[in-house]
Amino acid sequence: MIFKQLKKLSLLALASLVALPMAGQDLLANQAPIDRKMKAVDSLMMQQLIMNEVWEAPAADLYEDWSNSYTHTSANLPDSFRIDLRDFCMPTTNRVVTSNFGARWGRQHKGLDVKVYIGDTIRAAFSGKVRIVKYEPRGYGKYVVIRHPNGLETYYGHMSKQLVTENQDVRAGDPIGLGGNTGRSTGSHLHFETRLAGVALNPAILFDFKNQDVIGDEWTFHRSTYNQESAQATRLRGTGGVYRGGDGLNYAEVPGSKKGQASSNVRYHKVRRGETLSAIARKHHTTVSAICSLNRISKNVRLKPGQILKYK
Repeated sequence: MIFKQLKKLSLLALASLVALPMAGQDLLANQAPIDRKMKAVDSLMMQQLIMNEVWEAPAADLYEDWSNSYTHTSANLPDSFRIDLRDFCMPTTNRVVTSNFGARWGRQHKGLDVKVYIGDTIRAAFSGKVRIVKYEPRGYGKYVVIRHPNGLETYYGHMSKQLVTENQDVRAGDPIGLGGNTGRSTGSHLHFETRLAGVALNPAILFDFKNQDVIGDEWTFHRSTYNQESAQATRLRGTGGVYRGGDGLNYAEVPGSKKGQASSNVRYHKVRRGETLSAIARKHHTTVSAICSLNRISKNVRLKPGQILKYK
């Protein structure tokens, strides 16, 4: 019975196709290659969406676990890894690097030391999620670890006070602590680390504290060239200078700065192609007038990709 019904339906479908005008049959014939092209377009769009998702949150594939107990979580360090550096905020507005990444006093110094004073605001370098908030009396002192969607984890050590809690979501520029001199420290400063898959990378490769900027929109880690890049970054953006601070270390004097002066709450935005002042103001919950006043520019200024704008 079912077979007869299927046969009848097939005959009706064939009859309706024969009854179509020639123009209608041509339309159906022409539609076939269009459908194939649309499937190809849909496939490309899907691939692009997948690539965008991987670009937006590569940390999801890099780290397999989330722990509030182990400071240095390890993962398989890839031979190469692209890191998105856009939408950053300098962790401090102070520009003086007091100690480089690398060998120091017979041991490896895993980050950069930046001169800050007790009570200075320390901010999240990128948006992310707070993984560790702890106190280590013989090491970092009061410190915070944040994991970021771009694959990095940033460490902030020797603070006098932590302002965030574990598992808290933060945005780039959010206050996470106050400068201090806790733990193994010879004077008030920020110990700042950038780690990838648990491996400490030289922050000078990514951050330029002197110019309050990152080195570009992105940076790609390569095992084969990392050591050379790290050494070059230290030469370009490392310590130097003549000013001796209260902790006995040498500093480069910052023009216009005063000892004991607290950091302001100024943040930084790197302009992307096609962005406008109004779009940037909305994104950071401020006004165009405030941005113009802070940067001493007019409302009609033409923004350039890569331009750094201050905002509060």
